[in-house]
Amino acid sequence: MSGAALAGLDGQLSTARRNVGLLAVAQAILGSAPPLAFSVGGLAGFQMLGADKSLATAPLTGFNIGVAVGAIAVATASRFLGRRESFMVGALAGALGSALAAFALVRSDFWLFAFSLVLMGLSGGFTQKIRFAAADASPSFYKGKAISWILAAGIVSAIVGPQIAIWLKDALQPVTFAGAFLGLVPLLLCAIAVLFFLKLPPLVSKAGTLSEPTRPLREIVMTQRFMTGMVCGIGTYALMTFMMTGAPLAMVVGCGFSSDLATLGIQWHVIAMFAPSFFTGVLISRFGPEKIVAMGLLILMACAVVAHWGIALWNFWGALVLLGIGWNFGFIGATAIVASSYRPSEADKVQGFHDIILFSTVALSSFSSGKVFTAYGWSVMNLLIWPVTLLCLVLILLQLRAVSRRAA
Repeated sequence: MSGAALAGLDGQLSTARRNVGLLAVAQAILGSAPPLAFSVGGLAGFQMLGADKSLATAPLTGFNIGVAVGAIAVATASRFLGRRESFMVGALAGALGSALAAFALVRSDFWLFAFSLVLMGLSGGFTQKIRFAAADASPSFYKGKAISWILAAGIVSAIVGPQIAIWLKDALQPVTFAGAFLGLVPLLLCAIAVLFFLKLPPLVSKAGTLSEPTRPLREIVMTQRFMTGMVCGIGTYALMTFMMTGAPLAMVVGCGFSSDLATLGIQWHVIAMFAPSFFTGVLISRFGPEKIVAMGLLILMACAVVAHWGIALWNFWGALVLLGIGWNFGFIGATAIVASSYRPSEADKVQGFHDIILFSTVALSSFSSGKVFTAYGWSVMNLLIWPVTLLCLVLILLQLRAVSRRAA
């Protein structure tokens, strides 16, 4: 490789690192909203309902519906406004949703609270695009690490979000949890200032458009690689949401633990979701994404075993930690598989399709979490991990077999 080529590569890598750094800071700030919402959203909904508590997780379903809608909106906004500006719009939607959630809690308006979480989820849908933006703005050999660093920023979110919930949940007494949502507003507004300094390169150059024609969406999504990545990503994310949504209710309502202990459990869970990201990218580069996904599925099975052993505090916290680690390996690996299945010119439509299916399924899993817990209890929730992980494991083994055949 010539000196000019090496200099160009170094410049490209330097720009990618700068963008990934800014995106990681924005991710850390914007990512504080979901752990706060999932820590107290179900409990807040539970306290506003009457005798029938089965809709307690409906606000969290609203959050996930907002994420699914945001996955559509961010693609359109990115096309007309640009990716940086679309992320700013998402941050503003999150701030408005948080303020409205506090207002709804003061008024004890359940459905207004659910709508406010839709707005917060809409912001989350925009935030989900950050990982793809980091990958698209990076050289091919840096994509795995870029995704990992974006998700590693979630460690900060895992600490800040739940701690806001603990520190400010009684700030607007006698209304519980309203202060936590209100305290989130200025933090989300700070993300807009960070995003202002972002300078993302065009997604596709003119030369890239000519040399890489766009394939029909149907052709892309029907490939074995894309389907494996999408199904495994959906399976790991839906299981994580299903268990994380129900865990605070199981701890506080079912077992009598305090809301602070439940919130700390979610905090350790979210830390476990993102802490492995410091080396997940390295593992993907060394062993391949398929093997990392398989490892994540096995850890999710271990989560089911620990959760089924008992209802002591360590069972809940241990299961939530394993749930987070399993999600990290499973979802980052699945994202890497999906990201390698399309060309840059096909990114927007493929990512939009992927995230619509992903977060629609996640919304359904969060809604069913409250229903299953109310009707059958925590132990039955744990059993549902097994069929999903086994199906994903079979798909991964088939994908590994296909990769081996191509290598041969």
